[in-house]
Formats: sequence, C-alpha cells, structure tokens
Amino acid sequence: MLLRLIRLFLGLIVYGVGCALLVQAGVGLDPWTVLAEGLSLQTGIGIGWIVVILGAVVLLLWIPLRQRPGFGTIANILVVGTVMQGALEIIPPVEGFVWGVLVFLLGIAAIAVASAVYIGTRFGPGPRDGLMTGLHARLGWPIWLCRFIVEGTVLLTGWLLGGTVGLGTVLFAALIGPAVHLAMDLSARWETRRAPGTLVAS
Repeated sequence: MLLRLIRLFLGLIVYGVGCALLVQAGVGLDPWTVLAEGLSLQTGIGIGWIVVILGAVVLLLWIPLRQRPGFGTIANILVVGTVMQGALEIIPPVEGFVWGVLVFLLGIAAIAVASAVYIGTRFGPGPRDGLMTGLHARLGWPIWLCRFIVEGTVLLTGWLLGGTVGLGTVLFAALIGPAVHLAMDLSARWETRRAPGTLVAS
C-alpha cells in the first residue's frame, strides 16, 4: 500500500509538471488545458488553480452519472493543478517554435509516463476519465463519441475564451493515446520482471 501511494503521488506530480511544459511550450494545448487557460485569462486566476477548480466541477458531474470517486480521483484533482501552478512559476516560457515543439513533446512524454504510473496504482480514475465512462454507462454511447463531444465542446469554449490552439493541440490528440499505451506496456513488462515468480523461473 505504501509503495502504491508513493507511485500515485509521484505519477500525479510528474503529470502536473508535464502539463506545465505544454503551457510554456507555447505551441498549443490539449482541450482541457485550452479551457483552463481561457478561463485563467478571463478571470486572472492562475491556470493551475483553474485546473483544480475544473476537476472539482467535473467531479460534481459524476453525481447524476452515479460514478463513485476513489482516493486517486480526489488526489488527482488536488495534486495535478497545484503542482502545475508551482511548476509554471519555475519553468520559463520557451522561445522559438522548434524549441517549443520539442518541449511540448517532452511534456507529452512526461504525461504518458505519469499516466501509466498513476493508472497502475488502481486508486480510481481521474475526474475526466470518470466523466467519459459515466456518460458511456448512462447513455450507452461509445466512449470515443463521449470523449469527442465533451472534449470538442471544451476545446471550442476554451478557444473562444482565448486559450491557445495550435500545432500542439493536434500533436497531443495524435500522440497521447499511443504514448500512454506504450508507457503502460513498458510498465507492465517491468512489473512482470519484478514479480517473484518470474525471477525464480529465470
């Protein structure tokens, strides 16, 4: 349990840093961060704190969907945005488009690894993932359709509020799925090698 908790918070911390890298890269953002940035620009509240607030609002949407949060769900809401806000105070904005793309890709890699570590602890889904699965369960729509409608709405709203949409938005949409899958596969192989039975057999 202690090891799982350490992995949970380590994953969430790295996730928050990865989100900060996306913002400071300046080449576009994922849909939810576009919304967070847009709201931040309109309210003057730090983007990391907006991420925390959005997470809490999304969690409230779980109630009519009859989803139950786990410990990891609450930790996700509190830790990711807080770490992101702190990292934004330390990491300077990237200058130059090429460097921005490279830093953005580094941010995607950090988020993918963090997601694999976080999901592997099995402490409960993140608030956004729970929203998608809740809509799927209640409405019977495919997960991809639920995600498309929700994230499309979030992206459009964030863009209208002034959030950054660009090449990074496309890169995130295209790469985050395969990157998380690869990270989870590598994590599973590492866990298998660490298993006592595997060590004895080898």
